[in-house]
Amino acid sequence: MTWNPDRYLQFSDERLRPAVDLLARIPLAQPVQVVDLGCGAGNVTRLLASRWPGAQITGLDSSPEMLERARAALPEARFELAGVESWAPEDPLDLLFSNAALHWVGDHATLFPRLLDQLAPGGVLAVQMPGNFEAPSHRLIREQAAAPAWADRLGDARMGAVLPMADYHRILSPRCSRLFLWETIYWQAMQGEHPVLDWLRGTTLVPYLSRLDEASQATFLAELGPRLAAAYPADADGTVLFPFRRIFIIAQA
Repeated sequence: MTWNPDRYLQFSDERLRPAVDLLARIPLAQPVQVVDLGCGAGNVTRLLASRWPGAQITGLDSSPEMLERARAALPEARFELAGVESWAPEDPLDLLFSNAALHWVGDHATLFPRLLDQLAPGGVLAVQMPGNFEAPSHRLIREQAAAPAWADRLGDARMGAVLPMADYHRILSPRCSRLFLWETIYWQAMQGEHPVLDWLRGTTLVPYLSRLDEASQATFLAELGPRLAAAYPADADGTVLFPFRRIFIIAQA
């Protein structure tokens, strides 16, 4: 998949709020080895560096386009091109932070224990992931991708997934000294002609659109836009409310 940093950052404030909320709950005073797993354009890595200026900060991502933007934004940090599935640190970590990235990776029952194993004693795994996959927006994408006109090209495209919260408790609690799980719905007030479609183009739609040529992309979006507008109608002043569920995990080794 090819990511567009400019499109992703179109809603940078809204995308940053969950990371800020997660960061505020991390029970560490002075971590030394800190990794931002799935760092994207580096806007969250900057928050980590600001909170712990004495830490060794490393950002990892599988998108060269995103890493190019991250290196320009935060040249004092270290950034590496790496996928979550194959990555392992050289030394145990004090903090492994991941904002809106791990839902793209499968087999969480294996992944999360493996990530915990990368921590030093007392280290923290802090994760935020979207939990909006049953919302109208995401259901409409899957329904359209499965329609006869698109199924041959998009039927097996994947928008990511998360487990039920009880499963994360079952997987993580035997391996942690402390575990905190919670969820928040952010009621995002958005403006523009097609704000929900614009939001989804920056993230959820990437694996779908990457399979289509430019003309087919335009057709797919032209079909999806009115359906999203009907599901999320604007009020009298043009504001569209887009509720978005996020799930949070803080696990301390």
